[in-house]
Amino acid sequence: MDFSSIHNYYEHLVTDYITVEIIPRMPDRSADFFLDVACLALSKLPARYMRHEIDMAFYMSVDERLQMVEDVKKQVEAAVNYIGMNFNKDNRYG
Repeated sequence: MDFSSIHNYYEHLVTDYITVEIIPRMPDRSADFFLDVACLALSKLPARYMRHEIDMAFYMSVDERLQMVEDVKKQVEAAVNYIGMNFNKDNRYG
């Protein structure tokens, strides 16, 4: 049995937000910084598993989608602040 088609829908939203909004704002940060931000943000968001993106688009209302995007923005921004303030004391991210 191959379960590799199962994904958390929030992963796409978080990585897209980091790529479009956070990385351009913080070009001096390492990949490890952004990976830690993604992990922390995803840990604070609920799991929403899917097999195909079209499944989510079909079953989700516009309001629900907008709420998910807003939740992602809030959690990613909080993770950026938290990771930046608490995990670079030993210059871990260069």
